[in-house]
Amino acid sequence: MMRSRSCSQSAARVFMQRAVVLTFGVLLLQSCGPSSTSVAPAGTDADSSRLEAQQTADVRMIPVETSKGTFRVWTRRLGDNPSIKVLLLHGGPGFTHEYLEPLAESLSAAGIEVYLYDQLGSYDSDQPDEPDLWQIERFVDEVEQVRTALGLGPDNFVLYGHSWGGILAMEYALAHGDNLKGLVISNMMASIPLYNRYAEEELLPQMDPAALAEIKALEAAEDFENPRYMELLMEQYYVNHILRRPPDQWPDAVNRTLEHVNPAIYTLMQGPSELGASGRLANWDRTADLGRITVPTLVIGARYDTMDPVHMEWMAEQIPNGQYLYCPNGSHLAMFDDQQVYLDGLVRFLRGIDGNG
Repeated sequence: MMRSRSCSQSAARVFMQRAVVLTFGVLLLQSCGPSSTSVAPAGTDADSSRLEAQQTADVRMIPVETSKGTFRVWTRRLGDNPSIKVLLLHGGPGFTHEYLEPLAESLSAAGIEVYLYDQLGSYDSDQPDEPDLWQIERFVDEVEQVRTALGLGPDNFVLYGHSWGGILAMEYALAHGDNLKGLVISNMMASIPLYNRYAEEELLPQMDPAALAEIKALEAAEDFENPRYMELLMEQYYVNHILRRPPDQWPDAVNRTLEHVNPAIYTLMQGPSELGASGRLANWDRTADLGRITVPTLVIGARYDTMDPVHMEWMAEQIPNGQYLYCPNGSHLAMFDDQQVYLDGLVRFLRGIDGNG
């Protein structure tokens, strides 16, 4: 969870002229055949461009029915594997698939079929101005409609969710678990109140006290558009807990996602502050329900994440068929700053539930 760069113009310099504030390019993953144990990062040049992607036969605009009418969402398939098909749910809410492009390319290179997908309201999908649509239950129904349209089912369907996508993935598994072959919950706790407590008790005390006081003063004044707010967040928080690299080394794929955030959805559901959630998700908690997720599940945590890695290990223990992958050098975007551990563990899990581990 992280603030859209469009909310701060002057921090753009820090992000390489408005190139970023949450999710991914150029570390991309080098191919590795399906029989390999380790997965090498695949290198693409800003991946395939959006225009090129839209010109391929593997891009589909899928109609989604809602209480406000029928809208279209963007999907793109990479790879071909009849027995293991992974649908990627991006973070946000209101972010885009772009930061997950390098991961999708790596999984495809490892012989796994992958679907990139912009949720309704996100960049390549329709963006209706309908606040009533931005509810967890409606997003879950959307995922189910996308699954049906793509022809995915319990013999092949793995749902992957990162950050907010992890919330959505858990909710989908609780509502439609019979449709799943496997589940991946990446860098997301099972409780927003516990996430807020972790930030308040563990992460914020690590910040420079004067900088933290200034950030809190800007938030109290609701001065979120102040360039100083983003500047302080970047130097005190993002490079420590979102992506552990200097801002001018953040990947192009992350920068593109941050450029294309839909702030209306993000602020409504996450809230305007980056130091904790205060929007519609503020009271979300599924800690008591994890035992009802019965499909093979991989929970991924990281040492420097905004999410508590100890809690995420506990989550894996509560899920009857759960496993935990720990990224000792990773943060919220561990698929970039602890890439090899992340990819090797994820591919090992996917091959394992496919009987090829």
